Amino acid sequence: MAHAVAALAVELTEMAAADHQSAVRANSDDPAEQLAWRRLTAQHGDRLGEIMDEYGWPTEELVGQEASRAAWLIAQHADRQLEVQRRALHLMQQAVSAGSAGPRELAFLCDRTLVNEGRKQIYGTQIAGVKDGAPVPWPCEEPERMDELRAEVGIEPFDEYVAKFAMA
Repeated sequence: MAHAVAALAVELTEMAAADHQSAVRANSDDPAEQLAWRRLTAQHGDRLGEIMDEYGWPTEELVGQEASRAAWLIAQHADRQLEVQRRALHLMQQAVSAGSAGPRELAFLCDRTLVNEGRKQIYGTQIAGVKDGAPVPWPCEEPERMDELRAEVGIEPFDEYVAKFAMA
């Protein structure tokens, strides 16, 4: 079992590295590059589904911090596999309740899943676009409470968050 878990940790971190390397393709002007990105995230989403079948949520205790964060990234990018995202969200909620996953990542996955369902997000982590040079979040349930809700899960205020992207 320990060998299988070690191999799983390596696999998850390698998947996240591949995701990170090809993420630039997601918004490429080249349809072939966009397709390559979608194929990669779909393969990773399928594999994450298998991993969740076998292990549940890959917590830090199980696979280590880096691999657990990798699993979260894979779930976050499984945009065309809503059933994988919903399942990851459910399992991650249980892990956060048990103290074995972080509420910050859960908030990001929660917002991503809500936006993919066509619903309003809670924490303002998902950006809809840019207006007058400033990032604009997808609609939020309670925009007036967004920064308060973000603070509760350890996310910086929206203006600080988007300032990081403005410098890029």
